[in-house]
Amino acid sequence: MSQDAFVTSNDGLLKAPSGKSATKGLNQNQRHDSIIEYVVSAGSVRIEDLCEKFEVSTMTIHRDLDVLDSRGILRKSRGVVTALATNLFEANPEYRKRQKVAEKTEIAHEAFKLVEPGQALMLDDSTTGVHLAELLPQKQPLTVITNFQGSIDALSKYPGLALISLGGQHYQWSNAFMGSITIAAIKSLRVDSLFMSTPSVIDDICFHQHHDATIIKQAMFDSAEKRYLLLDHGKFSQHALHSNIPLKEFDAVIVDSKTSTEHLERMSEKGIRVIVAEPMLHQI
Repeated sequence: MSQDAFVTSNDGLLKAPSGKSATKGLNQNQRHDSIIEYVVSAGSVRIEDLCEKFEVSTMTIHRDLDVLDSRGILRKSRGVVTALATNLFEANPEYRKRQKVAEKTEIAHEAFKLVEPGQALMLDDSTTGVHLAELLPQKQPLTVITNFQGSIDALSKYPGLALISLGGQHYQWSNAFMGSITIAAIKSLRVDSLFMSTPSVIDDICFHQHHDATIIKQAMFDSAEKRYLLLDHGKFSQHALHSNIPLKEFDAVIVDSKTSTEHLERMSEKGIRVIVAEPMLHQI
């Protein structure tokens, strides 16, 4: 659903124009799918507007949102349902994959230059990493290890790629596998290169909203000979609770071409190796 289908209300949230609803009569599963698409497209929506949009009672919408909240897809709070990240919750992958697509594509193409046929690579639960995963078949044969369902889906159809899916408990909020089983599997492996991302950078340290994710990322970091951080410029303005890995510990931080000079100069002064991705001219 395009944001052209929305109008902006006085409080800055997006809502559907009156008279444009075609959602009456949906069954519960259809309504859940439509609610997800609607909120993910908008970012945040008032619950009262969902009642109007789907022509159901407030009680029905709250039941629907409780289910989607429990699955980690959307979050309900103070009359608003959101797919946006907060200090305590990372945005759902369905929302994240729609954000800064051009920047993520730039970063993925730059990271792809660091990959050589025959290597063993590890990818974390990063939507930027999915862009890289989609390029990897061009450098078969490769072994690719990941805990992220998005990357698994992108790579599973290529016979020249040895795909290792890290098992463990599936976390719906990230569509990824985590927990003690996953950590044990990671620790049993040694890879040539890790490509990971992070929701937030504060004082040039990776931060994440979820402690479980920081433990997985640290285990991946420890298992790799080379470590690369994929970082779009928006991560410098995000906030999260749990500190993880300092940027200076990575072999390189790969950023998009829109990253400000201020950030580039500061990281350089700290001895952080930064690779600025080339702009994707065909997207301009």
